[in-house]
Amino acid sequence: MIKFYSNENLSLGLVNQLRQLGYSVLTSYDAGRANQRITDLSVLKDATTDGRCVITFNRNDFIELHLNRIKHKGIIICKEDRDQIGQASIIHDFLINQKTLDNRLIRILKQNQPGLKQPQFTIKEYYPS
Repeated sequence: MIKFYSNENLSLGLVNQLRQLGYSVLTSYDAGRANQRITDLSVLKDATTDGRCVITFNRNDFIELHLNRIKHKGIIICKEDRDQIGQASIIHDFLINQKTLDNRLIRILKQNQPGLKQPQFTIKEYYPS
């Protein structure tokens, strides 16, 4: 099962939902690395060394690291949303069929879908150019 490293901007609600689904989620607080102005590159390297996929709300910086081909165990970028159960569920449903997220960046988006009244979570994968 994929293990996560949550940087300090990810909501505790989403962390707890992932934990309820059986995922190991190490937060920056758990690791004693919160509120220390640790760079995103260091976060990514620490998570990779520990065999963990970074999960974050920090889109721009982690996309840039990914596109610069920094080796990693995966990056999942979410957007803050009140539907943390739905967000955790789409992540879980996606991960069920994945053997690894090594060097992959996945975004969880909420978009309008034809024929549906409410926006739905979708998955988008970013590939380095």
